[in-house]
Amino acid sequence: MKYSLLVILILSQCSLFAQDAYFVDGFHGGVWGHYPKGYTEYMLSILEEHPNWSMNLEIEPDTWDRVKQIDTDSYHRMRKMLTEQSGGGRVEYVNPTYAQSYFFNTSGESVIRQFSYGMKKLRSHFPGLEFITYSSEEPCFTSALPQILNSFEIKYASLKNPNTCWGGYTSAKGGELVNWIGPDGTKILTVPRYEFEKLKPGSTWETIANANSSTYIQAAFDYGVDNPVGMCLQDAGWKNGPWLKGDFYKPSIYTTWRNYFENIANQENITSWKLNQEDIKVSLVWGSQVLQKIAQQVRDAENRIIQAEKIASMHMLGNEKEFPSEALDEAWKNLLLAQHHDCWIVPYNTIEDKTWAEKVKKWTKISNNISNNVIKEEATPTSYVKVYNTLGRARSEFVEVELPETFSPSETIVLDNEGNKVSVQSQVNKQKEILFKADIPAYGYKVFEIKKGENTSKEQASIQRMDSGNYLLETDIYKIVIDGENGSIESLKAKKFENKEFISPQTETKFNALKGFFSNNNGFRTNLEKKASFEILEKGPHRIRFKINTWLLDTPVHQIITLTEGESRIDFKLQITWGKNIEIGEKTGSNSSNLRKAFYNDKFKLLNYFPLNLQNQRIFKNAAFDVMESGLENTFYDSWDSIKNNIILDWVDVTDGNQDYGLALFTDHTTTYAHAKDFPLALNIQYSGEGLWGRNHSIEGTTEVNYALIPHKDNWETAGIWHENDRYKEPLKVVNISKQPSREKKTWASLKNKNWALTSVYEENNTLFLRVFNASEHAGEGEIDFHFNPEKIALVALNGDVIEEVEGKPIHGKSRIKLSLSPFGFKTIKLSGKISY
Repeated sequence: MKYSLLVILILSQCSLFAQDAYFVDGFHGGVWGHYPKGYTEYMLSILEEHPNWSMNLEIEPDTWDRVKQIDTDSYHRMRKMLTEQSGGGRVEYVNPTYAQSYFFNTSGESVIRQFSYGMKKLRSHFPGLEFITYSSEEPCFTSALPQILNSFEIKYASLKNPNTCWGGYTSAKGGELVNWIGPDGTKILTVPRYEFEKLKPGSTWETIANANSSTYIQAAFDYGVDNPVGMCLQDAGWKNGPWLKGDFYKPSIYTTWRNYFENIANQENITSWKLNQEDIKVSLVWGSQVLQKIAQQVRDAENRIIQAEKIASMHMLGNEKEFPSEALDEAWKNLLLAQHHDCWIVPYNTIEDKTWAEKVKKWTKISNNISNNVIKEEATPTSYVKVYNTLGRARSEFVEVELPETFSPSETIVLDNEGNKVSVQSQVNKQKEILFKADIPAYGYKVFEIKKGENTSKEQASIQRMDSGNYLLETDIYKIVIDGENGSIESLKAKKFENKEFISPQTETKFNALKGFFSNNNGFRTNLEKKASFEILEKGPHRIRFKINTWLLDTPVHQIITLTEGESRIDFKLQITWGKNIEIGEKTGSNSSNLRKAFYNDKFKLLNYFPLNLQNQRIFKNAAFDVMESGLENTFYDSWDSIKNNIILDWVDVTDGNQDYGLALFTDHTTTYAHAKDFPLALNIQYSGEGLWGRNHSIEGTTEVNYALIPHKDNWETAGIWHENDRYKEPLKVVNISKQPSREKKTWASLKNKNWALTSVYEENNTLFLRVFNASEHAGEGEIDFHFNPEKIALVALNGDVIEEVEGKPIHGKSRIKLSLSPFGFKTIKLSGKISY
C-alpha cells in the first residue's frame, strides 16, 4: 500500500514538470458549407465554459450577414469579443478568404481577391479585426502564398491540415518552425507538417497530429521540437466541445496560432524551405466530368472578369464611362464562391436544394453576365468595331466579327484607323462572319471600319489531300500531316525551326490519340480502331480548320484543329458525344479507409497522348505567380500515402535535356497531366467511376475540352510561354460601336520588359491600380509607359499601405516609370489624383 502511494506521488510530481505540448482548436465552415442556426451561441458558450480553451476561426465571411439577421444577440457578443481580441487573446481569425479556396487550382489574381474581398467583408462586421496567421483545415495552399500573405501583412502561416487530408497534404519538412520561402524569395514564418508527422495508419484523411496523441508528442520531443503543436479546426455544426478527448498527451495547452508564434515557439536557428508546388500533394477526382465542367466554368469566369476590369478601366481613363465597381464586385464575389473548396471535392453534395456543381454553374453565369455587359457596347453588328488588347504588349492577331445584315462576307473589306485595308478571310465558321487581321497597341484599342468592297487576300494557309490519302495542313509556320486512315497526327514540323519534327517516330501510342481503360469493354481501347472521316471547315487563306471524326467504342469523337497564319499556337477542340455512362479507369474497393483509390491512377484514365521527338525530357509547369521544373520521375500514384502533385493549372512545357527545343501544352481548365521517362506527355480527358466517399462520378452527355500546343526553341522563358498563355486566356476583344468615335486608336499603358505581365487593372475609390508580374526566373528591371499623366504614382502593398512613392518621368506626353521586380515577383501600382492627357 505504501509502495502504491509512493508511485502515485512520484508520477504526480513528474506530471508537474512534464514538457508542455500545444493544440490549435477552433471551427471551420460557414453559411455556404455548414453553419447551423444558433452555432454562434454555442461557440461563445464553449469559451465561457472552458476558460483555458482558445478558438481559431475559419468561418466564411458571408456567414455573419446571416448570423446578424437571425441571431442578433450572439452576433453582437461575437462582434464585441473579436474587437476586444485585437492585439492577441483567446480568439484568432486564421483564414479571412472569401470562400476558402484551395488556391492550387486557380489564378494568382483569384488568390489575391479571395483575401481582399474576404478581409473587407469581415472588417465590415468586425472593425479593426487583425489577420496575423494564415491556417486552413483543408489543403488550401499554393507556392506563392508567402508573397501574398506578406503583402496583406499576415506574419505567420501553418502548413498543417491533419484532420482533413482527403484532398491532400503538404510534404513533411523540418521541425518546430521553418521559413517558408516563396518563388520570389519572400519568406514567412511557418509551422510545417513536421518531418516525423506521419500519415495516420488506417486513415485516408488524417496525420498523427490530429489529436496530440502521446506517440505524436513523444516523437516531437525525440526529434528536438521543444514546443510541439497539433491542430483541428472542427466543422461548424459539430458539438464536441474542446477537441482533445481520452488518451491524449498531458499537459496539452490550447492556443491561438498567433500566441503560439509570438509567445511559445522557439524562433532561434530556423531553417529555410523553398517549398515548390510539388510539395503541395493534392488529389481530387480529376477527369470526372462534373469536376471538369466546374474547372472550365471557373477558368472561363476568371478570364472574363480580368478582361472586363481592364476594359472598364480603359473606359474610365477615356472619360467614356464610370468604372462599374458595384457590378464587378458582385461578379468577383460570385466567382470566388465558385472557387470554394467544397465545390471541387464534394460537387454532388447538396446546399440550399442545389448541388455544389449546380451552384458553380449559377455563380459563374452571374459573374460572366456582368463581365459581358461591361465589355460589350452595341448588341447588333455595326459598320464600326473596336478591338481591345488587355495585355501590356502590342499584338497582331486575327479576330472574328459578325457582319451587319446587308453585308456579304465575300464582298466585305476592313479598313484600319488610317484607312488602310487589312487582310480578310470571308469563309469562317459562321455564315455572317469574317476574319480580319488586327494590329492593336499595348493595353489599348483600335477602331476598324467594315465596308462593302472587293476582298483580294492571298492564300497563306491551306489543306491538301495527299496521294497517300493523308492530309497536309500548312501555314507559314507549320506543316502537319494527318493520317488518312485513323485520324492521328503523323507529323508536326515547324518551318521556322528548319522543319524540326516534333513527333516521336518510335511510339506505340499515336500523337493526339485517345486511349483509356474500359473495365467492361476489354481493357485498354483507343479512338483509332475504326476508319476516320474528315471535314474541311475552313480552308484559308488565313485560317484553316480541320475536323477529324473517329470512334471510341461506339461513341463519336470529334477533334477540330485550327491553324492561323502567323500564329505559333495550334488550337484543338475535342468533343466526345457520350450516349450513356461508361466506366473508365482502374477498379478498386470502395472502403473509405482503403489507401488505394481508382481515381488516383491516371494511367487507366482516358488520356490524350503527345509522344514527342525530344530526348531526355524535362517538364516545366506553371502555378499562381510561379513556374517550376518538375522533380517527379513519373506522375503516377495509386495510393493515398503516395499522392503527387501532377496538376496542370494553365500549362506544362516539355523540353529536351538541353532545352534546345520544347513543346507547351495549354488547357482550358485545371486538371492533371501524365508523363514519365517511358511514358509520353498526356492530358487527362476522362474518368468515370468511384470518387470520394463511394460517390459515383458518372458521365452525362457530351465532354468538350479545349487545349493548345506551341512547339518552340529554347526554354519556356525565352520562348515566352507565360505571355503566350496570357494571349490564350485574354484574346483580343471585338465590340460593335454605333458610330465612328473621335479617338480611333489608343494605348494607355505599355510594359517594356518582355517577361512582365499585366495581371490586372482596376479602379477602387476613384484610384486606379495596376498589377505587374515578372514571369521570369531572374530579377528584371524595366520601364512602364503610361500614356497619360497621373498626379501621383506609388507602389502599394495588397493591404493598401504605400511602400514607395514613384516619380514619373514625362516623355512626349507620357509618364514613364522604372521598376525592378524579383523573380516571379509582382508589384501593385497606385495611380491617384488628377489625371491629365
